[in-house]
Amino acid sequence: MAELEIVFWYWWVAALVLLIIEVLAPGFFFLWMAAAGFITGCLLLLMPSISLDIQLGVFSVLSVLAIVAGQYYAKKHPIVSDQPLLNRRGAQYIGRVFSLYEPIVNGQGKIKVDDSIWKVHGEDCDINTKVRITAIRGIVFDVEKVE
Repeated sequence: MAELEIVFWYWWVAALVLLIIEVLAPGFFFLWMAAAGFITGCLLLLMPSISLDIQLGVFSVLSVLAIVAGQYYAKKHPIVSDQPLLNRRGAQYIGRVFSLYEPIVNGQGKIKVDDSIWKVHGEDCDINTKVRITAIRGIVFDVEKVE
């Protein structure tokens, strides 16, 4: 029975497939495996007599090294967002002033923020009193009365 012969461009196709998976999947995991597949294909192009076992070994080692190096780089160079509160809706309101929608009685009340009603915690106040949001705990704002 003839042995399966792997040609260098097979690895490049595998790298392309891994890149497509990277585009569809979150994170930067398959990108590093695609780089390892491309390098393995380049190595096979330079030395076509490498056996399949060695090719798989090279791909495996390069994949692990590339993933570890990518994780290390990501920790050293975190992505800085120009909108760090984008997916933290409640945190966007800290420091803003609103009128009470319902009075604060026994430390509990409500404010209307845009089209939503939020629970608040703070000192007792009458309805329509101006309050400033100082913190958020879960879905409850901590407020203080604005003089």
